[in-house]
Amino acid sequence: MKLSPKIIIQSAMIAAVYSTLTILLGSFGFGPIQFRIAEAMTVLPTVLPSSIPGLFIGCILANLLGGFGTVDIILGSMATLLAAICTRLLRKHRFLYPLPPVLFNAIIVGAYIYFLYDKTYPLLLTMLFIGFSQLIICYGIGLPLITFINKNSTLKRIFQIK
Repeated sequence: MKLSPKIIIQSAMIAAVYSTLTILLGSFGFGPIQFRIAEAMTVLPTVLPSSIPGLFIGCILANLLGGFGTVDIILGSMATLLAAICTRLLRKHRFLYPLPPVLFNAIIVGAYIYFLYDKTYPLLLTMLFIGFSQLIICYGIGLPLITFINKNSTLKRIFQIK
């Protein structure tokens, strides 16, 4: 991906939308049971490579302003970055798009939430809660989002999606 003003602007817009959605919905996006609606955007790398840095930066911003501190900023954002990269790699397999965000967040975020912040539930259950919420968000909102983008000629033209 060649760095251009268009790529920078797209990444910044995605970062802004991701962080704003997460912060506005507050407590729903943090903790052992979370529904971070912005995670639906983690399927965007399948059609928009510039969303990879945008999602990463958006997650950093959201976790800076509302998360569980340094560990959440670093590990939570790394989980999003790894998921975005892997989602891009799976772009030819439609029903697998949402799988990387589900797995990376369930394992990474579930583990550090349990070990560092909240042992209300056993480790495996915390991971399952995070994974299940990701599954609902990414498959229930993310896949329809990609379908909408792919069928919308105006969005495809604006973002220059082929």
